[in-house]
Amino acid sequence: MNSASQPVSVLGLGRMGTALARRLADLGFPVTGWSRSGVALDGVRAAGSPAAAVAGADVVLLALYDATACRQVLARCAASLRPGATVLNLATIAPAEATELHRDTPVRYVQCPVLGSAPAAATGTLTLLYGGAAPAPAEAEVLAALGTVLGCGDAATAAAFKLVANGALGDAIVALGQSLGRARRLGLGPEATLDVLARTALGGLVARKRDRLTGGAHAPADFTAGALGKDADLLAAVDPDSAVLPLLLASAGVPADADVAAIVIGLADTGHRVVDAAARLYAAPGVPTDDELMAPLISYARGHASGDPAHFGAAFRPTAHVEGIRDDGFVSWDLDRYRANFTGTPAADEPARTRTVTELGRTGTVGHATMVLRHGSDTFTDLFVLVCEHGEWRIANKVYHRC
Repeated sequence: MNSASQPVSVLGLGRMGTALARRLADLGFPVTGWSRSGVALDGVRAAGSPAAAVAGADVVLLALYDATACRQVLARCAASLRPGATVLNLATIAPAEATELHRDTPVRYVQCPVLGSAPAAATGTLTLLYGGAAPAPAEAEVLAALGTVLGCGDAATAAAFKLVANGALGDAIVALGQSLGRARRLGLGPEATLDVLARTALGGLVARKRDRLTGGAHAPADFTAGALGKDADLLAAVDPDSAVLPLLLASAGVPADADVAAIVIGLADTGHRVVDAAARLYAAPGVPTDDELMAPLISYARGHASGDPAHFGAAFRPTAHVEGIRDDGFVSWDLDRYRANFTGTPAADEPARTRTVTELGRTGTVGHATMVLRHGSDTFTDLFVLVCEHGEWRIANKVYHRC
């Protein structure tokens, strides 16, 4: 056991926070922990509030989910932070959020996101992206117990590097899922495919996730699909060219609390490709590439995604009707009546919604398409008849089923 004496506080005792607190306590640091759920850990003093947890601590570790949680928890304990203490924020947040927290925290604040999950925290093998000046002695001892420090400039820069790193992880997960899907379509067995992919650039990911990919591991998630999706959304917000990544991850259709390995399996199963990132529009496996027929469908999906009825003008012929069963009765709306349903703003749950073209075809100047829209608890199946007039395709009519 180490003779460490720096009092440490860990705010947030989820899987990562628990691993951090236990690691430090096992090395002899006096550790106080707090979580909303009241988790109690052997060897870690439990505090009833963030303020009680940080009182007297030299180093405060924030192991929280997002910037909102960081702001809320820091607001509850700011007055109790000891002068001279350091707050090390390990959360993955946006660069602007890191700058804001650095500005508003009344003691030394360092954005210090980590590379590695709970198992690496438990063994002290994290990489800590340190966004601040050289660590003070109390910080240095804590950081050395957790892993290797990589200097990353200021708070915003450290936050940006973490988004890039998690974007790379997301890209690798998508690539692995697509590779497994290709192998399946070629009739190749999963174990042999993983043997081959283990010897490629994806080898590290295959090695870490192989048990989960082959159904042999059912332990709690090392890193959840929901957390990676949240980080991908943060990256897309600051880098629009990355907007396709959260869409690809979401297309796997896995629960938010599942391990990211489930995304790989989901992508291998679906093989959906992104048609339009802004519209969260996909094409199912086997749907042909037909840019002309897709154009009005993209406009239609963008209308749903943005809530802007103007997009429907580019999607439908002026004479189009939308028909189906609503409130147990048949409705037949003209285009103006249909557009009146949209307010100009996206739905609150738009980031979780998806739209998938499952069928597409044409015969001369007419075409047909089917789209499945997953909108919260509702799933719509839309059937379209399309017509080409003067070289431009538009939706002539739509019927739908809601379940």
